[in-house]
Amino acid sequence: MTVTQSKPASTNGVAALDRAIAILDAFATADRSLSLAEIAARTGLYKSTILRLANSLLRGQLLERLDDGRYRVGPATFRLGALYQRSVVAIDILLPIMRELAERSWESVAFYVRSGDVRTCLYRVESKHPIRYTIREGDVLPLLAGSGGRLLAAFSGQQGEPYETIRKTYYCLSVGDRDPETAGVSAPVFGPGPTLLGALTLSGPSTRVDAAFLQRMKNPLIEAAARATRAFGEDASMLEQAAHKAGAEAEGPVLKRKGIESPGSA
Repeated sequence: MTVTQSKPASTNGVAALDRAIAILDAFATADRSLSLAEIAARTGLYKSTILRLANSLLRGQLLERLDDGRYRVGPATFRLGALYQRSVVAIDILLPIMRELAERSWESVAFYVRSGDVRTCLYRVESKHPIRYTIREGDVLPLLAGSGGRLLAAFSGQQGEPYETIRKTYYCLSVGDRDPETAGVSAPVFGPGPTLLGALTLSGPSTRVDAAFLQRMKNPLIEAAARATRAFGEDASMLEQAAHKAGAEAEGPVLKRKGIESPGSA
């Protein structure tokens, strides 16, 4: 009997795939097209390597080469994106992230969506504490009150303050805005486009959840919103930057009622 010794599997194919993915990842949401030099600068790959891999991506319609020699993302990516969107179930993405945030904070986490001039609680994970701020899935709350409502209004184009600041910081922390017995902090979750999908909100009674607690939870909340945004197929870099900044801040914008800081609501 002849024994044939198998050779170790080559990693060339895997490396080539990684580099091809890096080329596609070089394109940001704002980019209509990129030059060969721009792709090289963003990926760190040699131009000769990019040209070789680009030929395969062009054949697969994952890239297109324009008349001026620049590259843009090809139509096959749209088809793959549509397939992904049809396969995604929002609850499968959001609930694990919400549960993890609730476990970390020991407070309630909700996901709100805008419904005209109000907001609706779509999903909810309750606090582990026996005394908690209770909102049920399907409950309707005001749009222009509380961190979740104001955040939805901000990213729907509401003008003036605090909405301008909310759009810059990617979060809203409210105390005493809707209900004097509760407080909350919210961050946006986006889908492709980007499209605002909803507001991720951490909230609780003011006996435990004060402004200082919410300031500490800004970073993990925005990070959770970034994870959800990435899972829905959208670039989360702005949220990631906002989370980093929030983690370094000692203080942040707080909504006040009649100019006096007080316990608030989500």
